[in-house]
Amino acid sequence: MSELIKKQVNDAKALMDKAIEHADNELNKIRAGKANPSMLDDVSVDYYGTPTPLNQIGSVNTPDARTIVIQPWEKSLLPAIEKAIKEANLGVNPQNDGVIIRINVPPLTEERRRDLVKKAKGEAETGKIAIRNIRKDANEKIKKLKTEGVSEDEIKVGEADVQKLTDSYIVKVDQLSEAKEKDIMTV
Repeated sequence: MSELIKKQVNDAKALMDKAIEHADNELNKIRAGKANPSMLDDVSVDYYGTPTPLNQIGSVNTPDARTIVIQPWEKSLLPAIEKAIKEANLGVNPQNDGVIIRINVPPLTEERRRDLVKKAKGEAETGKIAIRNIRKDANEKIKKLKTEGVSEDEIKVGEADVQKLTDSYIVKVDQLSEAKEKDIMTV
């Protein structure tokens, strides 16, 4: 296989790795009834006029399966953190005791679990679409190599390699999705 085609296949693999990582991060943000610090990854707090990720202005811990504790490095930030969590619309109610903020994560209802499973499947589908788009772009780039003197046989081999990669990465997304679904449905 020509070096040009190998480069396109390797580029596609690198992009697919990023797509898997992104899908995994998005699935981790979906809460599964257990307290998880990553639930707060998207929460930004107004830190002296600058939106700052919550985990950069305090420690976020889970002392047990139903509680998240946020201990800011500056006590003056407690009201801003509380406000940011409420505005993030996570379905949780922060409790400020003047030292830390405690969030009790309520157990999920059956209906809410089904909604979260749908959301997880949607995120997985988004990941699969990203992988298929990477495949399409890689195949187009490989076909364009014909003008640079790459034989049709080599182009077909390159496209087959990209397809094998695509298939294996789609399976990885499915595995992530199934694991998340199982996590959500476990009471």
